[in-house]
Amino acid sequence: MSELKRFQHEIRSAHAGEPWHGSSLKQILAEIDARAAAARPIPEAHSIWELVLHLTGWTREVTRRLKTGKRAVPDEGDWPAVPAQTAQAWAAAKQALHEAHEELIKTIETFPEPRLHQPIEKGKPTTYAQTLAGLTQHDAYHGGQISLLHKATKARAVVL
Repeated sequence: MSELKRFQHEIRSAHAGEPWHGSSLKQILAEIDARAAAARPIPEAHSIWELVLHLTGWTREVTRRLKTGKRAVPDEGDWPAVPAQTAQAWAAAKQALHEAHEELIKTIETFPEPRLHQPIEKGKPTTYAQTLAGLTQHDAYHGGQISLLHKATKARAVVL
């Protein structure tokens, strides 16, 4: 399996497949409604909804980097504001995350493998391969946070 195919597999698996570590992001998010997504069971922590918007922005940014060879902060910002907290807005946020991952997987299909270990920008140390590996780590890290926040939200609902 080529390195690019491995990245595609890892990203697809972590987002909507069957990763070795447990549930995929899509599986985890399927159980969460808008109220739980907006909840703050840990007051100083980000909400699930904020994490989903953050993940979407950075997935889009990695796709943009592969296409343009330029590094930047996501267009939406690092931590976009949560819109009106409705079931429709929550469904749209989850769909946007799914679409961002699908677009990244499609972009990887056409990315030239010889460029994988080149820096994204001249004079910068981060390569395309490091960026893709970093995104898989980023998704797993925040996926774990989402799982814990969801468990904390459910536990608080039982106590209340």
